[in-house]
Amino acid sequence: MKHIIKTNDSTPVDSFEMLNFRTSAMRSSEEYEILLKDDKAEVSFYNYRIVDGDYKRVLEKQVICDKEKVLKLLNDCKILAWDGFRGDHPKGVSDGTMFTLKAVVNDQKIYADGSENFPKYYREFNNGLRELLEAEGL
Repeated sequence: MKHIIKTNDSTPVDSFEMLNFRTSAMRSSEEYEILLKDDKAEVSFYNYRIVDGDYKRVLEKQVICDKEKVLKLLNDCKILAWDGFRGDHPKGVSDGTMFTLKAVVNDQKIYADGSENFPKYYREFNNGLRELLEAEGL
């Protein structure tokens, strides 16, 4: 894999291998995982919760969809421009949501994280992941 130096908002995503997007707050932790499988995208949604006394990653929903839908979401949200984003928690804010994004797109590893401080298109990306799961059904 190549190391991505810096991209701009216009760099297109034309391929992906995997994407992991995790959010957590005071009482919740969720994770979206997208894997390329046989030219289709497997989109999974997990909750982290206590099961039989242990904190576990529990699959809630999973769909198989056309990879072009995922590519459209990644491009609409300019996901390559997220690489290297580090959103430090704002002073004076007590609680909030933390996120981590790890992905392999265009044969390049990308990483972003933040705490109540998000990259451009964060909310659209989060909503788009939910819509992918809802549109494809369970």
